[in-house]
Amino acid sequence: MQILAITPNEYPELLSVWESSVRATHDFLSEDDIQFYKSKMLSDFFPAVSLQCAKDNQTKICGFIGLSEDNIDMLFIAPEHRGLGIGSMLLNDAITHHQASKVDVNEQNTQAIRFYERMGFKIISRSELDGMGKRFPILHMQLSA
Repeated sequence: MQILAITPNEYPELLSVWESSVRATHDFLSEDDIQFYKSKMLSDFFPAVSLQCAKDNQTKICGFIGLSEDNIDMLFIAPEHRGLGIGSMLLNDAITHHQASKVDVNEQNTQAIRFYERMGFKIISRSELDGMGKRFPILHMQLSA
């Protein structure tokens, strides 16, 4: 596996990875919620971050991470590739090469919270609403020194 930069022509494949990952891990979202966020991925969310991916034999995207400044804005792994260390690899690269040290996680996504805690992040605060003003509480986490 290699970590490679994403180009906009790969956004449709990213969207597919994003949706399959969300359906596997975000059981607190309704179908309407998924469609709402999906409608914003290509136009708003992907272009707003620096994207890197892990590719299987450099052909298929297995997972990706989106960064802005020192924030991890998104980290999604295709369900068939979960548990293989891809998320850790992407996160470690972001910390080492991009000085990533903060992440926001849905409070209901306990798997993600445990993952980030294992990777050295601690909860520093909580918001009642997500960045879109929806009632999905967010835990703000930061890498421990």
